[in-house]
Amino acid sequence: MRSIGFVGAFGAVAVLVLLWVLNLGGALGSPVPGLPDPGDLVTYGLPVTRVLLDVLGAVTVGYAVAAAFLTPGKGPTVGPEGYPLLRRAGWLALAWAVAAVLLSVLTVANLLGRPADELSATMLWSFWTTVVMGKAYLLQVVLALVLFVGCRVVLSRTGAALLAVLALVTALPPAFTGHAAGAGNHQVAVTSMALHVGGAVLWLGGLAALLAVRRTPALLVAAGRYSRMALGCFVLVVFSGVANAAVRLGSWAEVFGSSYGRLVLAKVAGLVLLGACGVAHRTHVLRRLADRPGLFRRLAAGELLLMAAVFGLAVGLSRTPTPVPTNPADPDRVTDLLGFPMPPAPDLGSMFGGFLPDLFFLTLVLAGIGFYLAGVWRLHRNGVRWPLGRTLSWVGGLLLLGAITNLGLARYAYVLFSAHMMQHMILSMLIPILLVLGAPLTLALRALRPVGPAGTATDPRSAGDRGPREWLMLALHSRVLKFFTHPVVALIIFVVSLYALYFSSLFATLMESHLGHLAMLTHFILAGYLFFWVIIGIDPGRRQVSHPVLILIHFGGMVFHAFFGVILMQAQSLIADDWFSLVRPPWMTDPLADQYLGAGITWSFGEIPSAIVFVILVIQWIRADEREQRRLDRAADRSAAGGEDDEWVRYNEYLKSLPKS
Repeated sequence: MRSIGFVGAFGAVAVLVLLWVLNLGGALGSPVPGLPDPGDLVTYGLPVTRVLLDVLGAVTVGYAVAAAFLTPGKGPTVGPEGYPLLRRAGWLALAWAVAAVLLSVLTVANLLGRPADELSATMLWSFWTTVVMGKAYLLQVVLALVLFVGCRVVLSRTGAALLAVLALVTALPPAFTGHAAGAGNHQVAVTSMALHVGGAVLWLGGLAALLAVRRTPALLVAAGRYSRMALGCFVLVVFSGVANAAVRLGSWAEVFGSSYGRLVLAKVAGLVLLGACGVAHRTHVLRRLADRPGLFRRLAAGELLLMAAVFGLAVGLSRTPTPVPTNPADPDRVTDLLGFPMPPAPDLGSMFGGFLPDLFFLTLVLAGIGFYLAGVWRLHRNGVRWPLGRTLSWVGGLLLLGAITNLGLARYAYVLFSAHMMQHMILSMLIPILLVLGAPLTLALRALRPVGPAGTATDPRSAGDRGPREWLMLALHSRVLKFFTHPVVALIIFVVSLYALYFSSLFATLMESHLGHLAMLTHFILAGYLFFWVIIGIDPGRRQVSHPVLILIHFGGMVFHAFFGVILMQAQSLIADDWFSLVRPPWMTDPLADQYLGAGITWSFGEIPSAIVFVILVIQWIRADEREQRRLDRAADRSAAGGEDDEWVRYNEYLKSLPKS
């Protein structure tokens, strides 16, 4: 009942603000003469259902995340506070699925200009299977139903964590269905919206979950963990929101000169107030939570209602015309496909200069460098030395990642196969080597603090409770990681994905959408990281394999990469011509020659990183032998000094003790 009350109060405030925004912008006025009118049910029901969908999604995510990560656990299972949260998340997920179906129906009615009761199941199915937005809603329905079933049967903490990740993923598909085509810049508009939605649902949902935690000791633990998460969510929401608004506003003059800009200012003001509430919680309320839990709950409830107003404002903002039209009357075809105009003929300056901001990789680079340096600083404060070479390797790898995905080469990688292959080789072979040598997992294990003492009056955490370090340790010792770090498996992923991508229609399909392009580049990095972690990794978690076997695996990867380049050099047909024919530059005279250039880059570029890895492998082999020899020498010295027997002596004694046949 408390969950229903939270959702109801939140939704009521959000709907009131939404209706005010829509009325202010004229969206609820009289229908335009000559255009089909779907009726008041669709006109009013569509934005209200959208608010309901967002609210249910956020609260579902928050309850699942709180059950898995915020509330104290009980060994391998969710704790007494997490169990009811997980079960409620299941029912909320079911309502989420129903709301997604209802929103789909109202959206179809609005698109066709017909009342909702005149629609057929065929119309709805056609919307779900042919329209991008419809596919996103259908995916959301399916994932929400899976989430409903999972939350009803799962009891383990690990299972709850997987469901929390699934809940967050379920909230994201609609965020990838649109972009500011007039301004282009899919790399900012699409990614910023996804980051904005992800940060908002974690922020809002987590706070709603805290209000459902009844026991004060459990609330004390959950509130402390949520406070750290909320700070990150606040930064992410503000950062992504500013980037998204910049794309849609187009200029500073539109901030005050348009209705959209003024609504953006109102939303910014709401976020500032929410940030002030967060500061008050961290500096005053959390310190007194053990003695005055009622004060925390009252302030959190007020903060939640303020969030509801911001949510309603956000939905109204999404239905307000933008200064930069999202559907221009005469769109540029190349800009609509790429997110930017056709680049000029490449030269050294344009290839490695310019700036094409990709918010996903910029966020990844900034967060990766920031967290790594924070870990190094924590070790330094504790008097622990961290090798400078590892820091330089990690930071250098991430800076190279930022350059290769945000400078001129990233622009040409969309229209030139040769530029794409250069980007691919750097992402999969050079950057992963630098990142692996940075040993980020070792740094995390040393810098993260384990869960503190348990069982006190104000701390109900058990010995099996999990903080970030415990989750990392669990992942490093999991069977899944053991499987993927098998040298043969890592080699197969590294090589087979290369051939499967370019010798099928998958490459062209992924290039057609920004999300597919992001997934492809991310796969390059992860596949390369996994392979080189298995070969030369410093971090724990990978299988212990003899150096001769690792050299053979590395040699196999070199051979298959070189063979791939040879095949491309001999090919007479164009790779992914379905895509490149759509974005072929006017200054491109011979596409096959460009493909041969890409093949040459593939064949030759891999030699240098491979040689570097081979040298590192040999050095690691020599050092491992030296360590083993020193260990044997120490054992021999102890044996000679009358201490413990040498292992060979013990083995000989064992043989003598065996019964003679």
